[in-house]
Amino acid sequence: MGQRDLTRGAVFPTMCLFALPMILGNLLQQCYNIVDSWVVGRYVSSAALGAVGSAFALMTFLTSVLLGLCMGSGVVFSLCFGTRDEGRLEDGLRASCVLTAVVTALLTAASLLGVDAIVVWMNIPAEITEMTRDYLVLVFWGIPAIALYNFFAAYLKALGNSVVPLVFLGVSTALNIALDLLLVAVYPFGAAGAAAATVIAQYVSGLGIGLCALLRDRRLRRALRRLRIKAASLLEIANYSLLTCMQQSVMNLGILMVQGLVNSFGTGVMAAFAAGVKIDAFAYMPVQEYGNAFSTFIAQNMGARKPERIRQGVRCGVGTVAGYCAAVSLILWFLARPLILIFIDSGETAVVAEGVRYLHTVGPFYCGIGCLFLLYGLYRALGRPAVSVVLTVISLGTRVALSYSLAPLPEIGVAGIWWSIPIGWALADMTGFLIYVKNRDRLMPAGEQELPGPPAA
Repeated sequence: MGQRDLTRGAVFPTMCLFALPMILGNLLQQCYNIVDSWVVGRYVSSAALGAVGSAFALMTFLTSVLLGLCMGSGVVFSLCFGTRDEGRLEDGLRASCVLTAVVTALLTAASLLGVDAIVVWMNIPAEITEMTRDYLVLVFWGIPAIALYNFFAAYLKALGNSVVPLVFLGVSTALNIALDLLLVAVYPFGAAGAAAATVIAQYVSGLGIGLCALLRDRRLRRALRRLRIKAASLLEIANYSLLTCMQQSVMNLGILMVQGLVNSFGTGVMAAFAAGVKIDAFAYMPVQEYGNAFSTFIAQNMGARKPERIRQGVRCGVGTVAGYCAAVSLILWFLARPLILIFIDSGETAVVAEGVRYLHTVGPFYCGIGCLFLLYGLYRALGRPAVSVVLTVISLGTRVALSYSLAPLPEIGVAGIWWSIPIGWALADMTGFLIYVKNRDRLMPAGEQELPGPPAA
């Protein structure tokens, strides 16, 4: 199955070779949202772009629950792989599968039943309420597909296989682009066509990666053949997953609250924010996925009890992320206007100007969010997911508090929302680094041991 043992070899190339397919996969995943936004913005209207942007923020919040469960489970899988404990790994797989399935069913049902209340809570402008509701109903049906993909991808990545998830994501992205063009540009189904394209593509990736993993991995088939759950395994999965889930949910709830405030400024600001967020995602999401790869690296080496290799990984991770973010921030400063024009017609000068102001405010500080992703991954892998929750509360709490305090002031307005973002990143980064420096020795594993090679799939 293409496993990569992250407890051996030179640190920098080992981390980069493992992270690269994950980064490429993440960039492909952004194509789902960027293509939806581009097609809707160009072939429907800027109001439709605002509706899709609002729905994206909501879906990110809802699916963050599933993502958190799968990320937390992935840490347990990595620790088991690092210690070469196949029995514990299989027990963890069974517990994670059942927990993810139950949460997915509840989340899907609650979303579909509560869609009208959700639209009201999000403060959607009246002129796009019906369009937003129709879009949401369709994309909610894709929640089980998102769960399928993330569960199997978390398992494969935990064992060092980041290539198979990339392959299925690439196939589904290509399908999504083709269906977007067909259902929006060729046949005028509007925002609903973009939603249908995304859901179909999500099921292709979710079912495809699940089938591939089950056919090729005997350990996975053996684990899922009988779903007899051990209480200790369920508790371990829950300990990592629920706190990681909480961290992801708090993060995206804060973003959703900010989206609601943005919506109150009208469809023009909504469209500018939607375009800016899409560019943000494409610019800094590689470091988010690098942070997830970094977390797997740390977790495998925690299992193998290699504290010095963990310290080397931390130094390598910070240097890599800082260099990448500095380069992207510089590029984005000069290309802000052309990038906004990808999504918004040049004739809508006020919307374009607001989008450029957003990128010029947030873009120079991408190093802040890059380091924050590393800190999230580090504390998950070190068995301290509660610290990630604290950092998220600081980052998003600051953003929400400042946004709602500054935006109503006439002399500041929407600029207060934009400036609250990097300020929140900075405060969370300082807190996370201070905790690490103060507790570094206590966080590391007790001693180093040499383990046999990884078990075969």
